[in-house]
Amino acid sequence: MALKVGLTGGVACGKSTVGEMFARHGAHVIQADKIAHLLMQKNSPVYAAILQAFGDGILNDDGTISRPKLADAAFGSGRVPELNAIVHPAVIAAEDEWMRLVLDENPRGIAVVEAALILEAHAEDRFDKLVTVTCTLDQKVERFAARHNMAPAVARSEVERRMKAQFSDEQKVRAADYVVDNSGPLSQTAQQVGVVWGEMSALAAVR
Repeated sequence: MALKVGLTGGVACGKSTVGEMFARHGAHVIQADKIAHLLMQKNSPVYAAILQAFGDGILNDDGTISRPKLADAAFGSGRVPELNAIVHPAVIAAEDEWMRLVLDENPRGIAVVEAALILEAHAEDRFDKLVTVTCTLDQKVERFAARHNMAPAVARSEVERRMKAQFSDEQKVRAADYVVDNSGPLSQTAQQVGVVWGEMSALAAVR
């Protein structure tokens, strides 16, 4: 039977890279961040709730939500739980509907939801298997700096700020059924993903 898989890990650990590797093996993959982005579109219910809570200082000139401004407002004032309480239920509902549609069409398929905050949202029980991606702190900083075109010192401060709002890597590893160490060459990451994929495929074929 079909398999529901949560793919998680800390900031800039390489979740999307691992998700792409699973997709190349044949998994159906969706990113929670992209779902959240869609749900925050102008004049949506989530947009209205965020605007009411955080004010119009988080908006771009065109009235859309600025993700950096919203992050500053949430992380800078300790209001991440408040933001998560608005966004998480809608994102989780959309993820569940996506998994249902995908796996109805693919009874032996594997649906992977990539999301940083699966454990933080207490949403892990929705999945049959949980995969955690890890790497070193220095690698997180380097990757975050490259992704956002930031100076290393600024990136380190931002990574550490975001890490405080998340479970530790150790907690995520303890909760995982599989761990992918993304601190080495991509070829080693791909090899680990291949092993995990083989085990999950076997489960999906017989469940």
